[in-house]
Amino acid sequence: MADETEAAAIDHGSGRPSVARMYDFYLGGKDNYPVDQAAAQKMMAAVPESVRMVRVNRAFLVAAVHYLAAEAGIRQFLDIGSGLPTQQNVHEVAQAVSPDTRVVYVDHDPLAVAHGQALLATNENVRYINGDLLRPESILGHPDVREIIDFDQPVAVLIVAILHFVSDADDPVGIVGRLRDAMPEGSYLAISHVLDDPRPRAIGEILVAAGAPPWSPRTPEKVLRFFDGFELIDPGLATFSEWHPPAPAPGSAQLPGATRELRWQLAGVGRKR
Repeated sequence: MADETEAAAIDHGSGRPSVARMYDFYLGGKDNYPVDQAAAQKMMAAVPESVRMVRVNRAFLVAAVHYLAAEAGIRQFLDIGSGLPTQQNVHEVAQAVSPDTRVVYVDHDPLAVAHGQALLATNENVRYINGDLLRPESILGHPDVREIIDFDQPVAVLIVAILHFVSDADDPVGIVGRLRDAMPEGSYLAISHVLDDPRPRAIGEILVAAGAPPWSPRTPEKVLRFFDGFELIDPGLATFSEWHPPAPAPGSAQLPGATRELRWQLAGVGRKR
């Protein structure tokens, strides 16, 4: 089975670019292919802010996880669309606060899954599964998720920089709602999303031309709908520079360009009522 997964991952990397591997390239990782590098470089040429977009998004993820672990006391995380393991992963940030924290990573990219499973094989509180946000029930019912996550206790669901790859035709609000319904009271939802702006639209055109999935930038009002049933913590749905946890996440300022402003991304963390 491991050989089949690895073969699938290698084959998958030989055709069209993967958003997960492009993300890895932007962060200085090594788990990407020439096709990913070429697509990322096109984006950098057309929209120079795209590198900073990835880095500030990662900084938000780190800050949000640290807040949820250190301030909210969350001890289990479900990271959907997690991509390739890279710097400052969710389990590293959360387990630095509490070593018994449990994390399940979810991605549909075979390379991300194969690499993640190999890297995390020795951490008994972490799992990496193949799953698709479009099918939330298959994620919630996965044996590894059920083994690691106790849905009778508060859980943090992370959907960071993923929902803009889900078209309105696939009912992203309904998908998030199905995840929300499985989360007990006191759970948290963290989301980041690109806004409908000429620069994100230009990035989307490059992605489609390169063969990557299209994306759907949205208005703040549409992004806010994903938090139905949740109470947003201060400062609410905000740009990355405006969203800040009560305590700084260790190492978050180490990402170059992470603190510079981008007005075409929003992020928020909500607590289920």
